[in-house]
Amino acid sequence: MAVKAESISPGWELTQLLDIFPLPIRQALVRLPNLEAMIEVVLDLGRPPEARFENDFVYLSETPVSQEDLAQVCSRVTPFAGDNRAGIEQTLHRISAIRNRTGKIVGLTCRVGRAVYGTIDIVLDILRSGQSICLLGRPGVGKTTMLRECARMLSEDRKRVVIVDTSNEIAGDSDIPHPGIGTARRMQVTDPALQHAVMIEAVENHMPQVVVIDEIGTEAEALAARTIAERGVTLIGTAHGQTLENLLMNPTLSDLVGGISAVTLSDEEARRRGTRKTVLERKAPPTFDAVVEIHDRDRLAIHKNVAQVVDALLRGYQPQPEIRQRSASGAVAIVQEADTESMPALAGALHEEVRETDEADRPLFIFPYGVSRNKIERAIHNLRVNATIARTWDDADLVLTLKALERKEQPRLKQIASENVPIYSIKTNTTTQIQGCLKNVFNLPAIDNEEIALREAEEAIYQVLLNKNAVELSPQTSYVRRMQHQLAERYRLQSRSTGLEPNRRVRIMPGGGEERL
Repeated sequence: MAVKAESISPGWELTQLLDIFPLPIRQALVRLPNLEAMIEVVLDLGRPPEARFENDFVYLSETPVSQEDLAQVCSRVTPFAGDNRAGIEQTLHRISAIRNRTGKIVGLTCRVGRAVYGTIDIVLDILRSGQSICLLGRPGVGKTTMLRECARMLSEDRKRVVIVDTSNEIAGDSDIPHPGIGTARRMQVTDPALQHAVMIEAVENHMPQVVVIDEIGTEAEALAARTIAERGVTLIGTAHGQTLENLLMNPTLSDLVGGISAVTLSDEEARRRGTRKTVLERKAPPTFDAVVEIHDRDRLAIHKNVAQVVDALLRGYQPQPEIRQRSASGAVAIVQEADTESMPALAGALHEEVRETDEADRPLFIFPYGVSRNKIERAIHNLRVNATIARTWDDADLVLTLKALERKEQPRLKQIASENVPIYSIKTNTTTQIQGCLKNVFNLPAIDNEEIALREAEEAIYQVLLNKNAVELSPQTSYVRRMQHQLAERYRLQSRSTGLEPNRRVRIMPGGGEERL
């Protein structure tokens, strides 16, 4: 029988958990003096059942857990999904299975789920600032509890909040969400591997102001998170890692904090900095504006400006975060101020510090005259240069055209040149040719063709995931095409080589499929 949301209480929820266990285990649990502090119950085949607490555990019986005990518990919870997790209707409890090589369940971890209110007063100012926030911390430290409370508080602030609930851990294992999320809406995920697709779907279909997501752990999910942030939607999420530095050094998730790229400096700049010619720099704006490291439930370290902190880390500094502590009385105090003096005040990637005026920070405006606008934008993204498309040649810093058009429309281009607008011409309307031209304009060092081809493939994958439309890449050798196919396969996209040599190229499409070289 369904229980109305307003009638759900912590005591009722704990009773629901106790009821799934065999009678001897249930009776042992009820006799525990500190039952309210219990974190989980562990049942492993052939071993005594355990009740675990924050820093201790007790055996509930001397009788080992039998296969019948496991079967009884499994029969009283919802079906296990692809992530080997189940739950109890309208509660926050999580039951996780351990299977043997044949798929048979031989162990269960029955984690107590609680909606703890008031846990985010310690970061309420940051939450209500509209910044995207990433919560980090070791397993069991309370990330999901805090995430649930964030969703509730923002929904009560009349924000349109959508939760992407991959394992039903945030809003409970029921089609009716747990009242702990307030008026936030919840989207369930049929397969954990599709979490990134549901993240995109949430933004495209339901117009949220805030998206809440637990456990960002794959490249596809990191890419989807960037897509959400770039659309102006606030993102509140958790990721695997305990510190911002862990996240930065994780090749799968480093894009969440801007990512790392190797940059070759000029001899003069390397001497000025006192570094080697090749240095590490942040390659993009961070997906998250702020990172909160959860040391324990009452102590947090907060990095309010992720871009600045990442730049400092890559320069060899060890930035000092702001430390907040909640006392026993509930008062919140800042016990350590953020050390901003040790962090260079950078506006973007590290090489931008040599710019001395606001004028130098403006992008280079390029007017395409007979050249594909989309290919110019792709080349700009691949090379990561500060440039954009001009609406008219009057607004342009340079005009990019084809050699054939330069000969055919000479009078028109002469008029443009008379206005002191430089004209650059390329042989063919391809991303590779445009990139070669931009490298000369920006005086970039030579970049390996394979790296450029993979950057182009990454951008195409981003567009396919975002718009569900096929994208065709520039012609490449069979070896490079194979790497592009493998990259598409990692994101569960279909790819196919088309055309004849030397113009054979990869086409990336939505959906899965086998590659063909």
